[in-house]
Amino acid sequence: MSLEQASTFFIGSLLTMLGFIVVVSGIVIINNIIHKYWKPIKLFTPDSWKGFNPPVEHLENTKEIK
Repeated sequence: MSLEQASTFFIGSLLTMLGFIVVVSGIVIINNIIHKYWKPIKLFTPDSWKGFNPPVEHLENTKEIK
């Protein structure tokens, strides 16, 4: 490996990591800006299954027709 190839690889890896740090920092900043407006998504809770399995009304309080 020549000195020119080594320096190109070194500068390329530095710029790649710098770009990665900038992207992650941008994601963190955007997340902090919209944090107070974000509503968490609740999966696999009783409230999330109401559309698929509506609550069944009990027949204890109703009169039976004879």
